[in-house]
This record gives sequence, C-alpha cells and structure tokens, in this order.
Amino acid sequence: MKNILLVEDEPLIRSSLKRLLERNQYKVSEAGSVHEATANFRLDEFDLVITDVRLPGELGTSLIELAKPTPVLIMTSFGTMKSAVDAMKQGAVDYISKPFDHDEMLMSVARILREQHLTKENEALKHQQKSTNTTGIIGSCPAMLEMYKRITRVAPMSSTVLIRGESGTGKELVAKALHHESPRRDHALISVNCAAIPESLIEAELFGYEKGAFTGANTQRKGLVEAADGGTLFLDEIGELPLEAQARLLRLLQEKEVRRLGATQTRSVDVRLVAATHRNLKQLAAEGRFREDLYYRLNVIELKLPPLRERGHDIIEIAEKLLEKTCLRLHVNRLSFHDDARAAMLAYPWPGNVRELENAIERAVILAEHPEITPDLLAIDLDIPTLTKQADNEPIVVPLSIPPIIEPTPTVIAPTLIEKSIDFDETIRKAPAEFDFLSFVLSLQDKLSETELAKRLGISRKSLWERRQKLGIPRRMPQNKTDNPES
Repeated sequence: MKNILLVEDEPLIRSSLKRLLERNQYKVSEAGSVHEATANFRLDEFDLVITDVRLPGELGTSLIELAKPTPVLIMTSFGTMKSAVDAMKQGAVDYISKPFDHDEMLMSVARILREQHLTKENEALKHQQKSTNTTGIIGSCPAMLEMYKRITRVAPMSSTVLIRGESGTGKELVAKALHHESPRRDHALISVNCAAIPESLIEAELFGYEKGAFTGANTQRKGLVEAADGGTLFLDEIGELPLEAQARLLRLLQEKEVRRLGATQTRSVDVRLVAATHRNLKQLAAEGRFREDLYYRLNVIELKLPPLRERGHDIIEIAEKLLEKTCLRLHVNRLSFHDDARAAMLAYPWPGNVRELENAIERAVILAEHPEITPDLLAIDLDIPTLTKQADNEPIVVPLSIPPIIEPTPTVIAPTLIEKSIDFDETIRKAPAEFDFLSFVLSLQDKLSETELAKRLGISRKSLWERRQKLGIPRRMPQNKTDNPES
C-alpha cells in the first residue's frame, strides 16, 4: 500500500481528500502546515507528498526540497500560470488547481506513483549501465531505463528479437548488448546490413555455397549464418531482404537448419536471431513486400528505441561522450560545449538521430578555433531568436501536463482573442484543454522565446507551431523575423 502525506490547512478539504485516497487503497497521513509535517514525520518515508501552496507559516512549495527524493504534487486555489511554472521549476512533479475533479486527482496520483516506482526500480540498473556498459549505450531518460530493463530480461533467452527505431538511433548497440548479456557472449556476433549487400549475392553471403553452385563459385564457402553458429546473428535493415532470402530465413527459424547454395544436405545450426528495421514490417507484409509468416516469426519480442528528440537531457550526455571520443580520435585538445550550444542541441529535433549528432560534433571539432564549441560550429538548421542559457546542474522543466488556469481574467485574455479573430466561447465549449493552451501562450508569448514556450509546455517547437496554426494564434515576433516550423 502506497503511503501519502497530505498537507492542507483547511480541515474540510483535508478530510475529504483523505477519504477519497483511502477509498482507493492509499495509506494517508495528514498535517496542517510545513512545520507540522516536518516535526511529526520523516518525509523521505512517504511515496508521495500532496501539499497546498498557501499554508500557515512556510509556503507548501518549501516541501519540494525538504521531501527529496519523495515527489511532491502541488495543489492551490490561488492558481496562476506564474505559480504553476515556479512550482515546476522548483521540482514539483505536477500541479493541480482547486476545486479539482476527483478523477483528475486520482489519475495524477496514480501516474506519479507509477513513474516513481519505475524510477526506483531502475536506479540500480541505471548505475550498473553507467559503470559496466561495454556496448556504448548512453542515456538515463525513462524510455532508455525501460530499454535497459528489457535488455536484461530478454538477453538470457534465445527468443528472436525485433528492434525497431528510426535510422541512427543505435539499434546495433542494442543488438550488441543483447549478445554480450547472453550466455552466447563467448561465441560470435555476426552483423549483416541487408541493405548493403546486392540482391543477387545476399543468399550466398547468408547461407554459403558449394563449389560449382554458380559461375564463379570456384571454392566452397561457409555463409554468415553458419559463422554465427552458437552465437548471435544480427540482421540490420531486414525490411530490405529479398523475398527469396526471406523464405530461406523462415526455414532457418522454423527448422534450425541451413542449406548452402548448390548443396543437397542441410546443416543444423544454433543461432539466436536479432533483427532490426526502421520500416513498418506489418505494413510491408500487407503490401506483399514482406512475408507475413516471417514477420510473426521475427516479432516474438519487440524492442522500440526512442528517437533522439524524445530523450531529453540524454542528448547532452551523448554529446559529451561523443565529443570526448572525437577529440581523442582526431588528436585534438579537449573541447567543451558553450551553454548556447547545449541549448541549441536540446532544441533541435535531430532527424538523423545519434548519427547526425556525431557528424555535427566531428565537424565542430575540426573547425573549432577556441576551447568552446558554439552553435554555429554545429551547423544545425535551427532558427531560434534567443537561446536560453542553462547551468549544467539545472534540470530541464518538462511538465507532465499543462497546468490549468483558474478563472482567467476576461479583461486580459478576451480582447487578445478578439484581436486574433478567435471565438473565445466556442474554444472553451469545444475543447477546454485547448483553452488552457491558448491562455498559456497568450499570457507568456511576449515574455518567452518559442523555444522556452515549447519547453514549458512539454512539446516540440514544431508542435507548438502546428497548434498555433490550428487555433489561429499568430506568433508575435520582432520586425523582419520569421518562424520556421521545421526547425
């Protein structure tokens, strides 16, 4: 049973919320102030602290620091965007306004506790990855922590694995991790890029051939499948494999045997197959370009790698490692990233993922004339009026949800909406969430850059631009500036 501390100075609200949580199988302790909470309880023993902002004595936001590492959910009836943003910047995991909907409160609590459980569960694994990682995988965002957990569970098995992800996300590194963490680690890992071998040669390369099997076959040759016997065969870009080779691969998976071209006898092999693709194999199968039976044979266990743009501060961690390696390889004195370069890397969508990042860093190292790498040396296509400098130890604030605004002031927002030809009442009626977005953007767009605005909302700059277009909110910019949504 999860243990929750409720800090609220209004007895009626406190008792009502306590009953709500207890009915949903939570153990609830209560306090009426920050002083009472710290005097009577050890805050780090709770799974979650829910606190009002306005309390007698100290503000409830002081519990964010006092309760670490316990997450803190802020609630207040004095909700403003500024207080919401301030609370999130201080480290609150989420923000909810009173009067709150009971279902909304329960959903927020369940989500926070679920994420907290995942973080705790993966903490040891995270440290283990950082200290013993021999495969080059870097990252500690939730998606990668879950990936490490799955690799650990899947690696000891012999089941076929399909790795999905955009080009450049590091699918081969995952395949290496599966091999090195498996009982097959002392045998060969054979990697094959199916897109790099001519269609006419791929069957001979994979399955081998006998002398005289075809013109030019002057000797007997063992194929890559046999070379991987006892170990792991990694087929990258398997979606490019010709249909004829797919039929042979299906037999390998079904019968655990292979026959060389021109041979009459089959050979038994013990191979663990790991495949990877950036394409939708199910769609290819529906189009008749990939065998459906092979797809289901491959898709026993699926691992999906997130694109670099969805990995948050992992981008900086990866960039630092790549910079170190590149400087060593090119025999260049150790360089570092300027704060503006860090901000640029975090704001850029990286369509080429880690491969593009690696190329950008190598280019910057070659061209650098000073110890610090600046955004212009990275040469990424980023149109940002201003880049916010951020200290290395300052977390990037990405709210779990857009904090709602309580009773927005009509005299401030309504004229702005009328000016932009937006139907205020219709927006609220059809989509309250869009109204929250609309209010947030209109209240802060004159104070924040597009990058900062998108970061506060927890979305990309392109998504911000698309939602602006949908709602008819033009971007206010200095004269002669244009916004490029593709940046």
